[in-house]
Amino acid sequence: MRVERAINASVSVRDLSLNFGAVQVLQALNLDIAEGEFVVLLGPSGCGKSTLLNCIAGLLDITDGRIFIKGRNVTWEEPKDRGIGMVFQSYALYPQMSVEKNLSFGLRVARLPKDEIAQRIARAAEILQIEQLLQRKPAALSGGQRQRVAIGRALVRDVDVFLFDEPLSNLDAKLRSELRVEIKLLHRRLQNTMIYVTHDQIEAMTLADRIAVMRGGVIQQFDAPQAIYNRPVNRFVAGFLGSPAMNFLEGQVEKDGPYLRFAADGLSVPLSTYAFADGAPPAPGAAALGIRPEHVSLNSGDGWPFSAQAVVEVVEPMGSDTLVWLKLAGQKFSVRMSSERAPQAGDQVTIGFDPMRASLFDAAGDRL
Repeated sequence: MRVERAINASVSVRDLSLNFGAVQVLQALNLDIAEGEFVVLLGPSGCGKSTLLNCIAGLLDITDGRIFIKGRNVTWEEPKDRGIGMVFQSYALYPQMSVEKNLSFGLRVARLPKDEIAQRIARAAEILQIEQLLQRKPAALSGGQRQRVAIGRALVRDVDVFLFDEPLSNLDAKLRSELRVEIKLLHRRLQNTMIYVTHDQIEAMTLADRIAVMRGGVIQQFDAPQAIYNRPVNRFVAGFLGSPAMNFLEGQVEKDGPYLRFAADGLSVPLSTYAFADGAPPAPGAAALGIRPEHVSLNSGDGWPFSAQAVVEVVEPMGSDTLVWLKLAGQKFSVRMSSERAPQAGDQVTIGFDPMRASLFDAAGDRL
């Protein structure tokens, strides 16, 4: 028999599972979100991130587990009783109503006093800078303005936890960037707990206090953005975060005197300074070495613990920097560098990096 215990976190998920018939969608998830924390659920399509958010919101009945909000077990409570406000990918505004009526609709249904409704709308409009839009109808608003109204509709409810389900995915890149900043400022001002679903790693890295990276209904890693970026727990997380993606070289971990080295088709990368995950060197065997393109130096002189010669195959100018593609140990390899000193296709170059900044993974994909 499971013993229910007090939960101090703002939102806690305990051993949560969800099945659709014989299909297991979420598998024994555990998640503790601190008061006032901004947590992003990140992963590819179909990983279960929106499903988990809908379970927290009460829009889906879970198969097993518990959900706590502010220490209260809300597992079987209705969405309206959970103290949450939700913003969806679709704006879902009533087209026949003005912005003011859209914002006040839920409050009027709840029969709040008119004075309180007016105060809440005025406060939300001021925070979101939509005071001048209150008498317009949704058809007269831009996509960004409609999304502000959708956020405002959650904001007027004066809730403990805000849930965002890919709220910016329908907007163009420039508008997404602008609203991303506004959502971050909104969180700083309100200090409410926020849970945000996205497949966009830029949104996740810039918004989150912590990121939960999901795959196949399982949380792979839950940590601060920089911790996940610099020390991914497995190859999936390493490859999912980062644009351009992390380089992976297939090879072997071998003995090198009292230390280990990574060897791949003529390359030998010393691992004497590498920080192994368990603190102890693993047994020799098949492995993959990952290094981010921006952690690799190109033609910058000697002094690197590892260096090698390569020929440039493709150069991709990207404005402020340039992505250089090489062949290293017979495998594709990219280097991100300043546009001012980028080489040309066909040039012979020297690359170097510090193995301390690398990530080593075993044959199963787990961090070594």
